[in-house]
Amino acid sequence: MTSAQTTEKPKFQIWVDADACPNPMKEILYRVAKRLGIQTTFVANQELQISASPHIKAVQVGSGLNIADEYIVAQLEPGDLVITADIPLAAEAIAKGGYALNPRGEFYNEGNIRERLSMRNFMEELRNGGVETGGPPALSQRDRQAFANALDRFLARR
Repeated sequence: MTSAQTTEKPKFQIWVDADACPNPMKEILYRVAKRLGIQTTFVANQELQISASPHIKAVQVGSGLNIADEYIVAQLEPGDLVITADIPLAAEAIAKGGYALNPRGEFYNEGNIRERLSMRNFMEELRNGGVETGGPPALSQRDRQAFANALDRFLARR
């Protein structure tokens, strides 16, 4: 191995569950991809308008429940980062050796994903039983900053 190969940073990709990713987070990801040259792929059931860059691409998958998630998991390599608020997708990414960050700046990991899955399933049971559970609060400037900071910390370690 040459010295150039030993100092090279490991290659990884960022995969974005783009159907539900808020636009401010997409903008942050566009800037990161362009600035650092990280391949960033936005996967959605609908056509996406993305920022022009050789490091950014959009993949439109067929419509249907979890089709985008299945595509991301099939393409994901260990060490890749998935941006998603979808807890089952985050769990699958972690199981494959990837990382998962939600749009509010919180990393999912082996320590918290089981609890999140249990809570998600419980809330789904309540909703299926007719209980109004409400949704998450609106995205705030604090959430945007937390997302940008968490992403920066992750990238600094890579």
